[in-house]
Amino acid sequence: MRGDMEWGTVPGLVRSAAKRYAEVEAVVDGRTRISYAELGARVERAAAACLAAGVETGDRVGIWAPNSLDWIVAALGAVSAGGVLVPLNTRFKGTEAADVLRRSGARLLFVTGTFLGTSYVASLRRAAGEGAGDGPGPLPGLPALRDVVVLSEDAPVGFRTWKDFLAAGEGVGAGEVAARSAGLDGSCLSDIVFTSGTTGRPKGAMITHAQTLRAYEIWADLAGLRTGDRYLIVNPFFHTFGYKAGVIACLMRGATMIPQPVFNVATVLANVAAERVSVLPGPPTLHQSLLDHPARDAHDLSALRLVVTGAAVVPLLLVERLRGELGVETVLTAYGLSEASGIVTMCRRGDDPTVIASTSGRAIPGTEVRVDEAGEVLVRGFNVMRGYFEDPAATAEALTPDSWLRTGDVGVLDPAGNLRITDRLKDMFIVGGFNAYPAEIEQLLGLHPEVADVAVIGVPDGRLGEVGKAFVVRRAGAVLTSDDLIAWARREMANYKVPRTVEFVTELPRNASGKVVKGELRGWG
Repeated sequence: MRGDMEWGTVPGLVRSAAKRYAEVEAVVDGRTRISYAELGARVERAAAACLAAGVETGDRVGIWAPNSLDWIVAALGAVSAGGVLVPLNTRFKGTEAADVLRRSGARLLFVTGTFLGTSYVASLRRAAGEGAGDGPGPLPGLPALRDVVVLSEDAPVGFRTWKDFLAAGEGVGAGEVAARSAGLDGSCLSDIVFTSGTTGRPKGAMITHAQTLRAYEIWADLAGLRTGDRYLIVNPFFHTFGYKAGVIACLMRGATMIPQPVFNVATVLANVAAERVSVLPGPPTLHQSLLDHPARDAHDLSALRLVVTGAAVVPLLLVERLRGELGVETVLTAYGLSEASGIVTMCRRGDDPTVIASTSGRAIPGTEVRVDEAGEVLVRGFNVMRGYFEDPAATAEALTPDSWLRTGDVGVLDPAGNLRITDRLKDMFIVGGFNAYPAEIEQLLGLHPEVADVAVIGVPDGRLGEVGKAFVVRRAGAVLTSDDLIAWARREMANYKVPRTVEFVTELPRNASGKVVKGELRGWG
């Protein structure tokens, strides 16, 4: 393993990759194809523009955009300028995005123009276009945010286009960019990933350069990622699985990144065939839908050799079909969470298919995993976050005095140390690979004027694994229907959080301390 000692920091890794893999194809995005040398040059240019915009070491830089070459360049440019990356979920609505930007104190934001028919800029202006702040930026409700760069050819007054932003950095010399990067070390924060908690309030897990590099050197090593691999990155970049197991791991090995902005099975099939894709990580639903697609046999998928999955139960049949029907030589499962740099356990190449299907593998090198008396999975090691950003109370709740991270997941360890997640203390459920937190959804649904009380649980779903079901007590005299509430929820929260069904009840079952008894609700169906 090359290890983080060689690279030290993410910008060190980018420069190393630009030299080591100079002529290797780095990114394929639509008709655009660039080499690692060109990627390195683009990242340097973006870093120079960040310096010109006044980004200082430690400043938070938000990015709210789908997978693309521009995302990669903007994010790596910001980190190379000493910025701390704050990726935002593309499923967020304006109010959810504004909350994370406000709480992180982001000073610069890169945002997509329009994605999936939604203008992200318009939604941000609705959410933060007014406020008491008199900051220099275009969104008064976010006074710390001085600059918003639209990754597009046009931008409203007060916002900057990507082209104009980059042009403004042309007066910054390469020496200044190099000096800024050289001033960083492994202990500096590289990113803050905001993850919802049981309180429904997003919390920012702080991860350093050294943690990021060590974790994904291990990931690339265990997965067997290699130079020349062609990696279709369907996992969203705002998620550790997309950015770090994707972009960062590819930089380490000289693999070609093929970002796909939206999960669409037909597009995945076309990309795998046309680009000779060899690596396709993602949630089990991705691989299941690929296998079951009626047009699958019309595409040449023979280059596929590596699949890494997780985030949900993986049926043994899925592992066997990937190997048998598609000839995928390596299928691995893994488990991680943002608070542990996105990776805790992973299967090893050569593990028996039953181990891969029924467990999430063993602790990665440099970490310990144990299960306490209550059955909760605890993790300790280099990968555990530095804490939650500006939230000492939540940090103290998550980290024990002897540095164990409480994951909130319930699991069992077999004699060989393989971890199987059996339940979730936090009631979280996973919708097509996205973590959905009932407490957060309940808070949002509770804002509806005709909702008196609400509880949300995850229920099985054939396509997405799990989806939300809401049990709702209406206010007196209300005539709210399930269709009304679901339509309202679609306007107020990310789509994966929206309950697919609503059941109206006269009251929710509560225990002596007043907490809703979710187990009883599950019995209600």
